[in-house]
Amino acid sequence: MMFRDRRDAGRRLAAALASFAGQDVVVLALPRGGVPVAAEVAQALAAPLDLILVRKIGSPFHEELAMGAVADGGATVRNPDVMAAYGVDEATFEAARAAQLREIERRRAAYLGKRPPVDVAGRVAILVDDGVATGATTRAALQAVRARGPRRLLLATPVAPSDVLVALEADADEVVCLEPLGPVGAIGAHYLDFRQLEDDEVVKTMARLRQPGRD
Repeated sequence: MMFRDRRDAGRRLAAALASFAGQDVVVLALPRGGVPVAAEVAQALAAPLDLILVRKIGSPFHEELAMGAVADGGATVRNPDVMAAYGVDEATFEAARAAQLREIERRRAAYLGKRPPVDVAGRVAILVDDGVATGATTRAALQAVRARGPRRLLLATPVAPSDVLVALEADADEVVCLEPLGPVGAIGAHYLDFRQLEDDEVVKTMARLRQPGRD
């Protein structure tokens, strides 16, 4: 399956989630790439849209290799194998985690200003991203949302490796993926336009979809 861009992927994902229309739903996006996908889902379901911010915790001397991830609210996933390979002790991990939490706070303020998080307690929460790679940041995001007490928690993504989706089923009540991949599949290869998004695009989308009331 090939998507023209993230909005096209969002519209197709919204069609797969159409049974949730009319329910008490909150759509949560992983920025930046997940925002335009989630915006289409939120509009189709007439649901409020919010962000879940997650940061990879990079390994010392190899920042691109994740030794864990941390999400809004502090939910944390560790990669013990990577920590052991780089000799990372708990104090080093916690210092890196604290730095990423500060960055999460900065980004939430930049994206949403003083707007409080949407209340998900007792509601159907749908976490949306433009694709899942290793699953570490997604798992942290799911755990962060779960801690806020939703009635039902879904992960919805256009594309992700099949083995990662199976692993994430332990953290979500339901996983919806339009295009499961093999172990060597590349997310970007399923988009004609997979350009990197800028912060101002996230800000504009969130401002456009801001809804009054319970959100």
